[in-house]
Amino acid sequence: MQSTKLAHGRLASALALALCALPALADQNDPRHAEVKDLDALVVRASPLPQTAETLTRPVEVLAGSRLDEVRASTLGETVNRLPGVQSSYFGPGVGRPIIRGLEGARVQVLSDGLAAGDVSTVSVDHAVSIEPFLADQVEVLKGPSTLLYGSGAIGGAVNVVEGRVPERASATPLEGRAELRAGSGNDERTGMLRLDGTSSSGRLVFHLDALHRETGDYDIPGTAERAGLHEDHDDEDDHAPGEGVRGTLPGSAVRTDSAAFGLSWIADRGFLGAASSLYNSRYGVPGHAHGHDEGHGHDGDDGHEHEHGEAGEDDAVHIVMDQRRYELRGGLDGLGAFDTLRVKLAHTAYTHTEYEGRAVGTVFDNESAELRAELVHRDWAGWDGAFGLQGSRRDFRALGDEAFVPDSQSRDIGLFWIGRRSFDALDLEIGARHDRNRIEVDAATAIGASREVDATSLSAAARWHFGEDLHLSLGLDRAQRSPTAEELYSDGLHVATRSHEFGDPLLRRETANRVELGLHWHRGPLTLGASLYAVDYRDFIYLADTGIEDGGATARLWTQADARFTGGELDLRWTLVDNGSGRWTLRGFGDAVRARLAGDGVREVDFAIPHGDHAHAYTAQLPLSGYLPRIAPWRAGAELRWEGGAWRAGIGAIRHARQDRVAAHETESPGYTLVTANLAWHRDTADGSAIEVFVDGTNLLDEQARPHTSFLKDLAPLPGRSIAAGVRLFF
Repeated sequence: MQSTKLAHGRLASALALALCALPALADQNDPRHAEVKDLDALVVRASPLPQTAETLTRPVEVLAGSRLDEVRASTLGETVNRLPGVQSSYFGPGVGRPIIRGLEGARVQVLSDGLAAGDVSTVSVDHAVSIEPFLADQVEVLKGPSTLLYGSGAIGGAVNVVEGRVPERASATPLEGRAELRAGSGNDERTGMLRLDGTSSSGRLVFHLDALHRETGDYDIPGTAERAGLHEDHDDEDDHAPGEGVRGTLPGSAVRTDSAAFGLSWIADRGFLGAASSLYNSRYGVPGHAHGHDEGHGHDGDDGHEHEHGEAGEDDAVHIVMDQRRYELRGGLDGLGAFDTLRVKLAHTAYTHTEYEGRAVGTVFDNESAELRAELVHRDWAGWDGAFGLQGSRRDFRALGDEAFVPDSQSRDIGLFWIGRRSFDALDLEIGARHDRNRIEVDAATAIGASREVDATSLSAAARWHFGEDLHLSLGLDRAQRSPTAEELYSDGLHVATRSHEFGDPLLRRETANRVELGLHWHRGPLTLGASLYAVDYRDFIYLADTGIEDGGATARLWTQADARFTGGELDLRWTLVDNGSGRWTLRGFGDAVRARLAGDGVREVDFAIPHGDHAHAYTAQLPLSGYLPRIAPWRAGAELRWEGGAWRAGIGAIRHARQDRVAAHETESPGYTLVTANLAWHRDTADGSAIEVFVDGTNLLDEQARPHTSFLKDLAPLPGRSIAAGVRLFF
């Protein structure tokens, strides 16, 4: 314990020295810390065609500058979940993946500067995304099918995190960057980060360096960890009585994360060539699996490190250690005759995810992946500006251990696409097409099913009409296809982290989505209004169905498919109430809703067996072909009041999450809740061109018990209670 405290002290001292010393190295007139005032004017890097959020014909949300600083969280899902139509999965504070319009997992692609993250967060809901939001420059959320750009795994959308680890241009000054120290009350958070970007005197050699360390203990909760009445329907005398259980602090919710990267580029007159190396390591508990551990004692963990109370260690039933090493090579050329630019990106990722049960290793997931992406942007061809693209990837996945419920597999994907745009007097038009071939080869020793090769074709068209400068109407039409993943096809066994037996179906077909969306954007003076309505018809929609059958305390869940329909809408209103000597007062309101139903009739009978030593228990599941889909978030409505005046800015907001009573078979309802947040910051530009910012952020200020319907752990692990975080940021 003493060595841990000394390490914490050395970390804090080093970062404090960095905060004090680095401004002296910065250029006297560095504008890098200038605040982003108009997010709609930022160029969206996820598209090969340079466009802003305002000019894109398809729906997109962008976070950057102070707006990103105010919502940064330990997971990517939590960082973006205040945007209309975007929510987060939840498997404890270490795991949160974006959910876009009710779609998640293998349908939402998570990208690092346009390339897949390379983790295995789509394999299971307890696997974390290997991207650190605190190191992001910009976060872009593409809502609706993005298969045209990013293939089968983006049929529900994509989230692109712009980190700039491979510099593409010289920095504005010889050295610039930012640093941050923060501490939180609700989980004893301690976070420190540092980023540096520099350019040689010749302007040709550019480097990037970033590092982050975060530690949190088990977080505070209002009420009990387990939902009241959870065991009312069970007769086992060993079950907890209703309302009993852990109170005040949620065991198994500690997180420790380390991330670092170094990149170096050569900048030429007409292009660049650069490379980067990065690591991401996270250790986090799985709440709901360790309610009986002994509190208050330090101990030696399985990795040889001493842990204080609050960290995931030997007394926890399940905790996870993940480690990722990533290497990237990127290059670009400009001015190639009939072509504007050529961009080539290559990434290789080695990822390991280890699930511990106490000190014993339960399951190890190894994932080695490589991805190549090339984009060639052409000039005016018969009135069309556009881009050709090639994307290829491979993934070698291995699972080791007695509870490796997913067999070893090798995935190979190749895709070709073209996207083009053209503007008329009052009309912007964008069209595109893509074809992918996906192949999955399974270890023959599993004898579960044959290898699969599936072709997928996607088509897209979008139009925007300009009715003057104030009103824009948009229409989007898409036909997108997705190939089933190895997890959906071949899962077969007990998954301890989710307390379930998962069974895939090797005969699953590709799914096809047909989408139509109407959008409106209107702005007049201080008022801006955005709205959209959409409907998506899925043929052969693949989902994980709960059978209602329990065996050995674990629920049986089957991957199956049926036709489905998603319908929904979003509303976003921004109104500048006052802009005078008292400051700038802005009111924002938003709401979103999605309904997802199976579109068939009757039931489907599926036979399966759960092995027990040298014998097996046989079951027959009745899977309905109608009704609601599982884990779909209810409607939300939120409001936020912001004020900016001089060196100060502040905001307070609330989001009401409705009760979810439209539930799937064998799924419990979820009560509604309201989350209130607030922030206050003081920003000062110094005489040497740098800037300092002191901030205070509050979350769940009403200390309300919140159980998101999207979470597998909603009945065992509520969201954190009231928490106050404070810290200092330095820009130089």
